[in-house]
Amino acid sequence: MGFNHQSESWNGRLAMIGFLAAIAIEFFSGQGFLHFWNIL
Repeated sequence: MGFNHQSESWNGRLAMIGFLAAIAIEFFSGQGFLHFWNIL
């Protein structure tokens, strides 16, 4: 058990997808990510 190359690659890929999704939401909605989900 632990970190290996494959799990680290998947973690990095999913983090990049999440980051790009947050930027896309902010760009297309004109609101910040937290405001879009009514957290702030």
